[in-house]
Amino acid sequence: MRQSQLFSTTLREAPSEADAQAASHRWLLRAGFIRPLGAGIYSLLPLGFRAARKIEAIIRAEMNAIGGQELLMPVMHPADLWKETGRYYQIGDEMGRFRDRVGRDMVLAMTHEEVVTDLVRKEIRSYRQLPQLIYHLQTKWRDDPRPRAGLIRVREFTMKDSYSLDADWEGLDKQYRAHYQAYFNIFHRCGLDVIAVNSDVGMMGGKLAHEFMYLTPLGEDTLILCDACGYTANRQVARLRKPPAPGATGERGAAAPAEPRPLEKVATPGVNTIKGLAEFLNVPAAQTAKAVFLMATVTEGDQDVDKFVFAVVRGDMDLNETKLGNAVQAKDLRPAREEEIRAVGAAPGYASPVGLNPDKMIIVVDDLIPAAPNLVAGANEAGYHLLNTNYGRDYTAHLVADIVAAEAGSACPECGTPVRAERGVEVGNIFKLGTRYTNALGANYLDKDGQSKPVIMGSYGIGVGRLLACVAEAYNDADGLCWPVSVAPYQVHLMRLPGGEAAADDLYAALGRLGLEVLYDDRDERPGVKFKDADLLGLPLRVTVSERALKAGGVELKRRGVKDSRIVPLAEAAGAVQQEIKDLEAALGQRVAPVPYRE
Repeated sequence: MRQSQLFSTTLREAPSEADAQAASHRWLLRAGFIRPLGAGIYSLLPLGFRAARKIEAIIRAEMNAIGGQELLMPVMHPADLWKETGRYYQIGDEMGRFRDRVGRDMVLAMTHEEVVTDLVRKEIRSYRQLPQLIYHLQTKWRDDPRPRAGLIRVREFTMKDSYSLDADWEGLDKQYRAHYQAYFNIFHRCGLDVIAVNSDVGMMGGKLAHEFMYLTPLGEDTLILCDACGYTANRQVARLRKPPAPGATGERGAAAPAEPRPLEKVATPGVNTIKGLAEFLNVPAAQTAKAVFLMATVTEGDQDVDKFVFAVVRGDMDLNETKLGNAVQAKDLRPAREEEIRAVGAAPGYASPVGLNPDKMIIVVDDLIPAAPNLVAGANEAGYHLLNTNYGRDYTAHLVADIVAAEAGSACPECGTPVRAERGVEVGNIFKLGTRYTNALGANYLDKDGQSKPVIMGSYGIGVGRLLACVAEAYNDADGLCWPVSVAPYQVHLMRLPGGEAAADDLYAALGRLGLEVLYDDRDERPGVKFKDADLLGLPLRVTVSERALKAGGVELKRRGVKDSRIVPLAEAAGAVQQEIKDLEAALGQRVAPVPYRE
C-alpha cells in the first residue's frame, strides 16, 4: 500500500475526546487507526480495520482448530425470542429496543444465545447430530451509560461469539476446556499476556464462567489473586476464608462467654458509622453488624418491581453488591434513599433488622452473621444502638448467603495465604450455560433410547475491538505504537528518502512478490516527518532506502522499539526483510503453550 494513497492522517496531538488515562486511545487516534462518531461508537479506518482483521483471522484459526463452524446470525432480533427466555424483562436500558414498521417489538443484538437456541430447536433432532460447535463474528450493541478509554469500553462493537452444543455435561466440559486453551492461544498469538479468573455469570446465566483478563491499572475489574496456590477470581465473585467471630462483647467491651447475652439498648449520640461506633464502645469492628440498604429491581412474571433490601454484614467487612444481587436475583441494584429507609421503620446510621416488619423488605445476612454472637447493631432510633444482638433469637433473614467482598490481604479461600488485588480489562469470557436457554425455548433432541432431552450449551465471547485496544495498550512507547507482527496492519514500513527513489520502488515490488505486507511511504515529505509517522504507526520493521544508506552499502533495517539498526546490501534486502519477519513470527509463536485448566 502506498502511503500517499492511504485514507488516514496522523495527528500531532490527540483530540480532546481522548481519555487521558488510556494510552491506547490516544495512540490509535493519533496514528489514524480510529475516529469517533459518537459516545462509544467508532469507525475503524483502513489501518485499524486491517489490524482488526488480523485478530479475526487468529480467532478463526483457533476456533476452526477445535471444530468450530462459522456462520452468520442477524443483528436485529424479534423481541419474542428474548421474551421466551425472560431476558427481555431482566435486562435494563443497555438493551436496544425498537419497533419495526408493523409495530413488532425488536431487539438489537447484545449477544446471540436466543438466536442460536432458536436455530438449535429447528435443526437438531437426534443425539447423532451432537456435539456441535458454531461461531460467528458479528456486530453487537450494548447501550453502556459510561463508554470510556476508546475501544476498551464502547456501545457498538464486533464480537466473536461461539456456542457449543452437547448431549451431556461431559461433552460440555470437554468443549469448555477446549475453549479455555484456545483462548489462551488467541491472546498469546496476539502477543497479549492474560490470566483466567472465575467470574459472575451475570445476564448470561448458567453454572460456571471464566473471564480472561489483561492486567492493567486502566482496568475497571478488580481481581483477587493468590500467588501461593494460584486461586484467581473476579472480586465480584471472589470467595475468602473468613476470620472467625471474635468473643462476645458484654458491657462496653468486656470479654464474655460466646453464648448469647441479654439484649441491651445503649445511648450512642452522634455515632452513625462503624468506625465511630467501635471507638465509642471500645469494641473491635468485627463485633459490630453493618447495615446496608438497597433497592432491588426484580422481575415478577413480566413486570419489574422494586424491593427494599436490608443487608447485614459484619462491621469489619464490606458488602459485595454482585453477590447480593445474585442472592436476591436482582435485575438492578441502587442505594436506597433516606425516605425509603425510614418508610420501613429503620433509622439511617442506627439500623438493624431487630423489631422491623420482615414483610416490608428482603432481609439478607452474610453467612458469618449466624455464627457471630452478641454483635452491636442499630436500635432503629437515632442516637441508640443495641448490644448483644443475636441472629435467630432477635431476628431472622429471608436469605443467608456469602455477600461480603474479598480485599487485598484477605485470606485465600483455598490455602489461607493473604491474597493480592490487581486491576484488569476483560478481553474474553466463557460460560457453561447448561440448559438455561434450551429449556426456555424447547430446544430438545432425542437420545439413543428415544427420550427427549434438552441440548446442553456453552457460550464463549471475545470482543475484537477491545482486544485490539489492549494490544495497543501493552505495545507502545513515548513515540507511538509498537505492534506485534501478528496484529500489525502491515509487517513492513518501507521509507523512500531522497536519493533512493528508484531502489525503493524496486524493493517495494520485490517485497510484494515475496508476499510481504508493506506500507510504502512514497510521500513527498521531509525525512523527519516520515520517521515520526513511522514511530507513531508502530509497524514491526522499518526499511529505509536513502542516498546515505546506499552509500553505506545498502538499505537500513530497524525493528520498532529497538535502538540499533543495520545495513544490508540492496541485492539481499528482500530476503533479509523476509527473514526478519519470520524471526519475529517465530518469537511470537513461542508464547503459545498449553495452560493448565483451573476450575
